[in-house]
Amino acid sequence: MPSIIEGDLSAKGLRFAIIVGRFNSFISERLLAGALDALKRSGCSEDDIEIVRVPGSWEMPAVARELVKMKRHDAIVALGAVIRGDTPHFDYVAGEMARGLAEVARESGVPVGFGVLTTNTVEQAVDRAGAKSGNKGFDAAMSAIEMANLMRRLRQPSA
Repeated sequence: MPSIIEGDLSAKGLRFAIIVGRFNSFISERLLAGALDALKRSGCSEDDIEIVRVPGSWEMPAVARELVKMKRHDAIVALGAVIRGDTPHFDYVAGEMARGLAEVARESGVPVGFGVLTTNTVEQAVDRAGAKSGNKGFDAAMSAIEMANLMRRLRQPSA
């Protein structure tokens, strides 16, 4: 029988940083509520959660990089909303933010839960921030919990 290594969904004893973009705050605050709900339901203490507010999604990779240097979080959750407009600005912000967050996770080994919505319309963002399509902030926090546990298991010496 092959050995299976996977993370569980208990946040007890884990520490999290949540980066929240203020741009489109009517969406990001709903995502934050969802992420906090997920962490608390999974056993995370409020004392083990730090919320870092940034102007928007563009600034998230630099802040995530700084947070991993501090070595006090088991995972990071990035939350925000980039909504397409009439110019290519959306493509630059969304692409570089996603690439930057992925790079931070790859280089540091600290999981980054991706809860930044990239939508074509405000309605799509609202749907994904607690309406018809659930709350992607909740989902990103659950992924961060699972990945933090998985990384801990992978780093344990073999028995």
